[in-house]
Amino acid sequence: MKENLEQKRFQKNPIKGTKFTIAISSAKGGVGKSTFATNLALALKKSGCKVGLLDADIYGPSLPKLFSINTKPKIDGETLVPILKYGIQCMSIGFLTDKETPMIWRGPMVTSAIKTFTQKVGWKDLDFIIVDMPPGTGDTQLTFSQEIKMDGVIIISTPQEIALQNVKRGIRMFDELGVKIIGLIDNMSHFIGDDGKKYPIFGEGGVKRTADEFNKEFLGEIPIDPEVGKLGDLGTPIVENKPDHKISKIYLDLAKKIKLQYLN
Repeated sequence: MKENLEQKRFQKNPIKGTKFTIAISSAKGGVGKSTFATNLALALKKSGCKVGLLDADIYGPSLPKLFSINTKPKIDGETLVPILKYGIQCMSIGFLTDKETPMIWRGPMVTSAIKTFTQKVGWKDLDFIIVDMPPGTGDTQLTFSQEIKMDGVIIISTPQEIALQNVKRGIRMFDELGVKIIGLIDNMSHFIGDDGKKYPIFGEGGVKRTADEFNKEFLGEIPIDPEVGKLGDLGTPIVENKPDHKISKIYLDLAKKIKLQYLN
């Protein structure tokens, strides 16, 4: 098994047109992964980077809604041309299908779609591609981890124990496949009430404890804020709409850290 994995590592190919590929992963759905991916991409763009955003969640694409994109990409020969929105090159299966149509695809079809998005999209002169992965540890994660040169992955979780059980599986998978884990984010960690008190409604400290357990970096907390969901639903994510908001500053600080780590 390990010998086969070593062969796969040797055969990994970079996504053409970009310097670095960073995946955003969650082992469980509903933890805010897509919201994180879109806002991190915008924060990297605001830090001076050239950024692409690939929505690789074939069964549940979020990018068309979160960026309010309702057009189909153009085709140049056999190449899909990314849609430019907010200064970011974007691609999603959601651009190619009706939003009401379920993606009833088996594993090989998903794998084929992922290869199309990584090999037949005209990404141009990017510093980073942010890949919004589907939740879990299935075909998409394996295809990316084994065949695509990923320069790092950020794992998103809430502090609930049920979510953390799946996070541990995800950490072991990426470690087994030789993918660098940049760190863990504690998303929706708490909210601040009208009384100014902190309310950790999903539990407290679990994501940091998990990071420590596996000797991974804890990248910090992102609290619950109604503005994040409201602006996401409107297709104007908070980092784009309100760059001075306290939540936006968390993303901007993280983007500066990633830029420094990879580009300097």
